[in-house]
Amino acid sequence: MTADPFASFEFDAEDARGVLADALAGADDGEIFLETAASESLAFDGGRLKTASFDSERGFGLRGVFGETTGYAHTNDPSLAALKRAGQTAAAARKGRDAVMAPPPPGTNVKLYDDIDVVEQPGFEAKAKLLAEIDAYLRAKDPEVVQVACSLAASRRVIGIVRADGETRTDVRPLVRLNVSVTCERAGRRESGSAGAGGRAAFERWLAPDAWKGLADEALRIARVNLEAVDAPAGEWEVVLGAGWPAILLHEAVGHGLEGDFNRKGTSAFAGRIGQQVAAKGVTVLDDGTLPERRGSLSIDDEGTPASLTPLIEDGVLVGYMQDRLNARLMGVAPTGNGRRESYAHPPMPRMTNTVMSAGSDDPAGIVASLKDGIYAVGFGGGQVDITSGKFVFRCTEAYRVRNGKIEAPVKGATLIGDGPTALTKISMIGNDFAMDPGVGTCGKAGQGVPVGVGQPTIKLAGLTVGGAG
Repeated sequence: MTADPFASFEFDAEDARGVLADALAGADDGEIFLETAASESLAFDGGRLKTASFDSERGFGLRGVFGETTGYAHTNDPSLAALKRAGQTAAAARKGRDAVMAPPPPGTNVKLYDDIDVVEQPGFEAKAKLLAEIDAYLRAKDPEVVQVACSLAASRRVIGIVRADGETRTDVRPLVRLNVSVTCERAGRRESGSAGAGGRAAFERWLAPDAWKGLADEALRIARVNLEAVDAPAGEWEVVLGAGWPAILLHEAVGHGLEGDFNRKGTSAFAGRIGQQVAAKGVTVLDDGTLPERRGSLSIDDEGTPASLTPLIEDGVLVGYMQDRLNARLMGVAPTGNGRRESYAHPPMPRMTNTVMSAGSDDPAGIVASLKDGIYAVGFGGGQVDITSGKFVFRCTEAYRVRNGKIEAPVKGATLIGDGPTALTKISMIGNDFAMDPGVGTCGKAGQGVPVGVGQPTIKLAGLTVGGAG
């Protein structure tokens, strides 16, 4: 698959600019978003390759922004005639508006990932062989292993963004992910554990034995831990969250509330609070789309704006929001490179990239030791969040009871219940052990899913509600 975004279409950049000139007359903003994508996935389960699939698609979306109104048309028809029809459809949102087109995004020479064809290389046989090796390795390592499931997924997206002012931006985005799940049985009890990793890099990083064996061992470790788990206690407890992946709670319960659209419309708990203390002293939260090869990173966002490091909360004070071009213009601020879309079939909106809480100065072991009676949560699964209020319920996949600073038995069935804005104010200790997640996050908003990253150090929160069995 070529890196030329026009290669799969029956029109060129000159045709596109001509259509946009007519469609976006009097518009505040707009563009054509071209996309050609290929993806492959393999799943190994029950000792055999169970499924394998390959998909390819192409299409474009044409957007006209007229004040707060957006006209959007998309199709997988590659013809110039389809492009002209899309232009007419998007232009219907004009309704007499006569504005000056917003200036184009600034350019960038930064490339955060290589143009790697992770779908074609390595080949199908190498990928299938790796999954079989993982299965054999786990079954040979522990006689309690009764089931192994593992999967590989890869995609390569070629995008082009054409503006009526003549600006054209392109990007080629690789993305890979390896998942391992293990089920163990002991005395009639079965428990599972899983681990995954990925990013915008070549598969070779995870094909190396040290890499995939590390993931397999981690999945097995979690399954063994769960075999020892007792019912989680219910009540109000102090909670310590581990470094890395537990920042998914920060992403869901706080991050969405810091996206520009919710704040412009006044539906976020953080709306109108710039300059106010919204978190405990010492809490600094950033959205950073510039981390090389990370799952949530982008050389340019889906409007052509370069990704950036965006301060959101500094020492507990709210300092900014994540912005796409539309909401930034209406709020009188600069775009932050957070305009994202799932595919050509969706208009962009403000979305997170890699959302992180910065490290503090506390020793992680000392944070756990400070718990008199509480829960130490280091892994999370599914959850539910009300984006506008930040109220959340998250299920722990690995957690431990702590008494008098000593980690005791693992607990099962624990859920953390609270709301993000309040939880931010209850952070009392921040570790010096910042870590990113392993590269497995996908964020959903308004029916669109995009890859994201999260990260944080070990942190201690006072007074979270823990749902459990006893």
